[in-house]
Amino acid sequence: MIYIVEDDENIRNLVQVALNGSGYETAAFETAEEALGAFKVKEPQLAIFDLMLPGMDGMEAIRRIRANDQWRKLPILVLTAKDKEYDKVAGLDGGADDYMTKPFSVLELLARVRSLLRRTEEEAKAPSRVLEFGPIYIDTAAREVRVSGRETVLTYKEYELLAYLVENRNRVVSRDELLDKLWDWRADVETRTLDIHIKTLRQKLGEEGGRYIKTVRSVGYRFTQPQE
Repeated sequence: MIYIVEDDENIRNLVQVALNGSGYETAAFETAEEALGAFKVKEPQLAIFDLMLPGMDGMEAIRRIRANDQWRKLPILVLTAKDKEYDKVAGLDGGADDYMTKPFSVLELLARVRSLLRRTEEEAKAPSRVLEFGPIYIDTAAREVRVSGRETVLTYKEYELLAYLVENRNRVVSRDELLDKLWDWRADVETRTLDIHIKTLRQKLGEEGGRYIKTVRSVGYRFTQPQE
């Protein structure tokens, strides 16, 4: 079940028809209050939120979802007209796993939904592992990240990005590879989202953890021991 929370009826219907046509079961809501009420009856597999909603806005709804232990790992895709970098960073920092701006491509929307759902399923089946590098500790079963013993709460995509960089540490991972592996769409489609995820990930890891992510200009990123 995918929940669509959008106050524009035309967009809400467009998204619902596209998802239903691709075989997904959906429920659509005009307000965040209605959607959160439905959460208590049936938890969805994924939620799509507009940010500018009547009453409670989308960011407040996402924060409430993340504060609930039962729902905190739910994949959330933001679909909004807010297209400034500040808005994207705020959305991702606030708990969204991915961020799309209007107007949008239905095919891209479906690709991102498939990616989020597939990776959630793969994660549930994957054996538990512990990844450690410097001060960074990752428990893949619990999706728990700690920096020098301090718990660091990451969004779904931030977590995937960090885990992928750590697993491929000491080698340069290209932007195209990250987009292909973690988003399933090519580098000519809104690649700025990768830069924003890297930025927010570094911020959340703090100075001690964030300095392990090195930018390789015009190529990509490398996770490696920082030079003192």
